[in-house]
Amino acid sequence: METGPEDPSRMPEESSPRRTPQSIPYQDLPHLVNADGQYLFCRYWKPTGTPKALIFVSHGAGEHCGRYEELARMLMGLDLLVFAHDHGGAIAILTAAERPGHFAGMVLISPLVLANPESATTFKVDIYNSDPLICRAGLKVCFGIQLLNAVSRVERALPKLTVPFLLLQGSADRLCDSKGAYLLMELAKSQDKTLKIYEGAYHVLHKELPEVTNSVFHEINMWVSQRTATAGTASPP
Repeated sequence: METGPEDPSRMPEESSPRRTPQSIPYQDLPHLVNADGQYLFCRYWKPTGTPKALIFVSHGAGEHCGRYEELARMLMGLDLLVFAHDHGGAIAILTAAERPGHFAGMVLISPLVLANPESATTFKVDIYNSDPLICRAGLKVCFGIQLLNAVSRVERALPKLTVPFLLLQGSADRLCDSKGAYLLMELAKSQDKTLKIYEGAYHVLHKELPEVTNSVFHEINMWVSQRTATAGTASPP
């Protein structure tokens, strides 16, 4: 079941007067407050039984957490793992390299290690364009600068990465160059690292053709299950 504002243990500063850009009080929405004091909308999926792992989903630029509901529900009930996609993958890599003790593992789908100079694929553009929650605002210069800085920081951080990870990458990804996946595998010092390349697949593997998406879900399920099996039934930290 999905938790919401009725779960006060999840909602920081419940009585805060802060509002979203749409003027909705954050106290009425599931949210978190980051280290910079920024209020960020989020969603929680809570299993009915005792959780075996706590999984944080870091989505890509322009996306929203609702696009991961199918995957999140599959993972419900499966220490601390991170799932990330696109520029969320870059954030996860940088954070795990800086604070390896905070995570038990990462699942990376098409992470931003090397940007692909080619244009984005038109595959399933109709679904993407019809989603009213997708951000279509023009990118600010400061965002582009920070993104370029992040890419250079990621490459420098790879030799510091020791966290176990599963890396899933489409060979035809036109946003995040698949060469970045091989670079990550080569430079990361992680002893437990797995790479699976999906030939002909594009950037958003969890929204691909059914045979690709089903395989992605299976790989993630198996990888997470195998690494949480030894954790027993103890509550996550």
